[in-house]
Amino acid sequence: MKLSNKGRYAVMAMVDLARSNQNNPTSLAEISLRQGISLSFLEQIFLKLKKNNLVQSSRGSFGGYFLTKSPEQINLSEIIHAVEKIKTLGCKKESKKSCTGKSVKCITHDLWNELEIHINTFLEKNTLKDIIGRTSNTQQRNLNR
Repeated sequence: MKLSNKGRYAVMAMVDLARSNQNNPTSLAEISLRQGISLSFLEQIFLKLKKNNLVQSSRGSFGGYFLTKSPEQINLSEIIHAVEKIKTLGCKKESKKSCTGKSVKCITHDLWNELEIHINTFLEKNTLKDIIGRTSNTQQRNLNR
């Protein structure tokens, strides 16, 4: 299983936004330059983040985006699920058919279901604030080398 660029870039952009000056909106052009993400791709991502009420936009010459909640109130699960779905099963959980289309669940169904639960639990437990703390600690360690 691989997280798509859309999910990874959404988290990167939201962490960047959370680290920016929260009193003023941040333009997508600034995030694009800092994170090396194409501006047009960021625009697509931010449409979905805005639709899911994770960011708000402000128009004008000093316009841009800002978070709708504080970084400790936004978990990674909200961000990822706004732009994509994480799915480890090839079938629908409630379906009587298996990933292979047969009438019985495949022999590894419970394994993949459990993995999906672990992934979602991890994403729910980690907030933007947690990620900012991790990146600050990593940057500090790199400066001390």
